[in-house]
Amino acid sequence: MGTEVGAAPTSRRGLFLTFEGPDGSGKTTQLRLLAEWLRSRGLDPVVLRQPGSTALGERIRAILLDSRSEAVLGPIAPLAELALMFADRAQQIAEVIQPALEAGRVVLCDRYTDSSEAYQGGGRQLGSDRVLAVHRAICNGFQPDATVLLLPDVEVSLARAQQRNAAFQQKHGGADENRFEAEGEAFFRRVHAAYEAIADREPERVLIFRDGGIEEIAAAIRSRLAHLLPESTGTAG
Repeated sequence: MGTEVGAAPTSRRGLFLTFEGPDGSGKTTQLRLLAEWLRSRGLDPVVLRQPGSTALGERIRAILLDSRSEAVLGPIAPLAELALMFADRAQQIAEVIQPALEAGRVVLCDRYTDSSEAYQGGGRQLGSDRVLAVHRAICNGFQPDATVLLLPDVEVSLARAQQRNAAFQQKHGGADENRFEAEGEAFFRRVHAAYEAIADREPERVLIFRDGGIEEIAAAIRSRLAHLLPESTGTAG
């Protein structure tokens, strides 16, 4: 696990937390558990996913994640993929994230720019510098107060992702969200390495959680974020 997050932010009233990791890492489950824990303490966090969570974002999500998209549209160029990810992100910042933070809300977001750096920068081999330059231009360099990074072994993540997407496809009549999971192992090893590099570069912001049971990791996340969370949540446990 990484080092403690830095001091609580003073430049805005709310709190922006992101959850990151390869597909199948368990990040979405941990985001849900933290949201439930916050609600049990009288808070109402804003829960988001990227791409998605706005009308525009959901349209972009359908294009980028469904493996059938390229059968209709043709191959999506890596730079087009990156541009669509940031179009979703810019809309979500303007429409949801900034207004929620200005209202003093806790915002929990499933993926943010770290995902673009890992998947497009690392997996698609566009490079971190290019992704971060787009982040500065499109998002004005806007970063979360802290990032929870779930990073199990590559093989573990892939097995979980494949199982999850099989269930999603069955439930949704053939639709899926496994366009990225269709990539080979080399792609996901590059994604994993990119996440490691991000955590090494920004240890104050990025907290790594590698192994453990679901509840064990959830308790560790609460403990390590306790000094950032609003006082009304009480003591982490």
